[in-house]
Amino acid sequence: MEELVNRNTGRGMEANRKAADMLDAFASVGVRAFDVTITDINGEKVPGAFRANCGVDQLRAGIGPLLERATRARENFIIRPRSTTATLVQLDDLSAEAAASIARYAFMVLCTSPGNFQAWIAVSDALPDFARRLRKGAGADPSASGATRISGSLNFKTKYAPAFPLVEITEANAGRITTAGELTSAGLVAPTEEAPRRVPNRVSPAHRAGKARRWPSYVLCVQKAPPIHQGERPDISRADFTWCMMAVDWGHSPEDTAARLMLESSKAQENGEAYAVQTATRAAEAVARREGPVKTPPAPGTPRQP
Repeated sequence: MEELVNRNTGRGMEANRKAADMLDAFASVGVRAFDVTITDINGEKVPGAFRANCGVDQLRAGIGPLLERATRARENFIIRPRSTTATLVQLDDLSAEAAASIARYAFMVLCTSPGNFQAWIAVSDALPDFARRLRKGAGADPSASGATRISGSLNFKTKYAPAFPLVEITEANAGRITTAGELTSAGLVAPTEEAPRRVPNRVSPAHRAGKARRWPSYVLCVQKAPPIHQGERPDISRADFTWCMMAVDWGHSPEDTAARLMLESSKAQENGEAYAVQTATRAAEAVARREGPVKTPPAPGTPRQP
């Protein structure tokens, strides 16, 4: 274990450099902040370890102690980049061959475990639903959450013990931003699909009664979401559905909930309005099934039934 720790201490700066290189790669395509999540060897989130909106310089300055602490505790150091410019698409669970074929379009390729690669692509003109179509066309994990282990950290999973693999960049193309047309021409993008029907603009009884127009905390829904199957990343689809159920239960209409989800969820922004509408509709139906049919109050003067 001491050997592992030394990779991330002042006695061995290689891991810190690898982490800094990853932060620089993200910064080169417009990322200015990250959300940080720490999980244990079983993929459970470490209570109190979540940090939202950490600036690139702030994270780079403190990366050494953070990596050392995570290594000593056998915890996974996971970051989610925030971009306000290009759309970032994470292509996860790629083979070495698939990663090599995509590398020319990516600003960064990672090896997260033996034979398992991850490519990050920045798209300047991605429309809603483009990220989902790119993941499908590239044969990547469709449930990728947009969060990744930081380069230089160790991939702590019980199946890898005691030889935990090192996460590291295998290829970097700083500043590489591509276009939807270039990726489509390369045959990496799946065709469009027909969008589901739009949810009608119905307002719940609680809304009509004037319930406070507050929104649930999306960050808390993500933090409490279960991990994806055979992984430690939070299941963003589950988080989105739970958040939508809470929003509808609090009195928001399905249509307003879908519109708000587009602002809160990176997955909704990537997959487009059709995803948001479908998620909000299913959540509203679930709330309706839980509460049963809404009883209409009797008209004034109507005799009470015995």
